[in-house]
Amino acid sequence: MTECIFCQIVEGDLASDVVREGSEWLAFRDSNPQAPIHILIVPRQHIASLEKVSEQNSLLLGHLLLAAKTISQEQGIGSDYRIVLNTGEGAGQSVFHLHLHLLGGRALGWPPG
Repeated sequence: MTECIFCQIVEGDLASDVVREGSEWLAFRDSNPQAPIHILIVPRQHIASLEKVSEQNSLLLGHLLLAAKTISQEQGIGSDYRIVLNTGEGAGQSVFHLHLHLLGGRALGWPPG
């Protein structure tokens, strides 16, 4: 998917501030952070959105969530963080490659928007 910015980052064709990686995912700092710590966790495999996930991807989704937990501890935000997964343009998804937003480092209000 040469047109997908996250695929380009995963392939190393675009620079990013990588904070951690696993065999199935890559985590890097968001270029437009909405919190002091704002990290995107993306699967290496191109999946457009949560709507395109199947039962075969359940283990991958678990890896993404566990990565968020580990990264939050490594980044010093511990157990006070938010994970956001936007699905669809109307919900705020602007890059159509499945990704989690890990947000922390400040109090996060509710509702979010």
